[in-house]
Amino acid sequence: MTTKKTRVTELLGTQYPLIQGGMAWVAESTLAAAVSNAGGLGLIAGGSAPIDYLRDQIRKTKAAAPGKPFGVNIMLMSPNAEELAKLVIEEQVPVVTTGAGNPGKFMPAWKEAGIKVIPVIPSVALAKRMERAGADAVVAEGTESGGHIGENTTMCLVPQVVDALEIPVIAAGGIADGRGVAASFMLGAEGVQIGTRFLASEECQIHSTYKQLVIDAKDTDNIVTGRTTGHPCRNIKTKFSKRLASGEMSGDITPEEFENITLGSLRKAVQDGNLEEGSFLCGLIAGMIKDVKPCKDIVEEIMAQAEKLLSE
Repeated sequence: MTTKKTRVTELLGTQYPLIQGGMAWVAESTLAAAVSNAGGLGLIAGGSAPIDYLRDQIRKTKAAAPGKPFGVNIMLMSPNAEELAKLVIEEQVPVVTTGAGNPGKFMPAWKEAGIKVIPVIPSVALAKRMERAGADAVVAEGTESGGHIGENTTMCLVPQVVDALEIPVIAAGGIADGRGVAASFMLGAEGVQIGTRFLASEECQIHSTYKQLVIDAKDTDNIVTGRTTGHPCRNIKTKFSKRLASGEMSGDITPEEFENITLGSLRKAVQDGNLEEGSFLCGLIAGMIKDVKPCKDIVEEIMAQAEKLLSE
């Protein structure tokens, strides 16, 4: 078994079957270009950012990683989703990953423009629906991942999605080294999406406080907030996130109050390193991350280790 050539590398036109996670407020042109230049697929997070800003980010990525494939992640619940769906066509973005919704209505126009569409899914039912809608591949994301999460684990979800689909499956959630990649391939995945490991990369533009929290995190320094709102989110444990989680569970914080308290909290974490009001989104794998390195070193080390394990 090998990671060198899979249906995912052929689909994406990359050296490695590795996608960098489209982390809101985190995944911008510097990080995306670095991952694309390292042989993976860099992603720019659409989030709910202004369209002019995203157009600029797309152009910066193209300039910094000339000729390399890259992509844009579109959160379909975002108020700018319609505009962003048009922007990726105008700017000839090669790959779109989607989350939080069904991209079906955008699919014909994207396909006509030659865009590869890869939805992120938390369940077999949604994976099947995406395949029927014309997706080129899916990212099967386990609950171990940072940010918005489903309930199923990567270990359980990936093989079930692989068995249910004809299109390639990309594993995500809890992958930070070559062992995680090799395990994903043994489960039937043909690629991986990695987010949290890239938080501790030299090119990642997050606040130094955020990077240090990731590096210092132990295996238990993780907490899920937002369960009462229907949008659970995985964070690094801080006084703020612990207060949110306990307030939710006790009923001291209503879902409406929760939404108000967390409004803008990710930006406060990413840009300001604000420990009092910031949501530091991060996957369960952070306990394995001990240092900050260039993206090139991260990608090459992970893929070399995976290749060695899969060829033994």
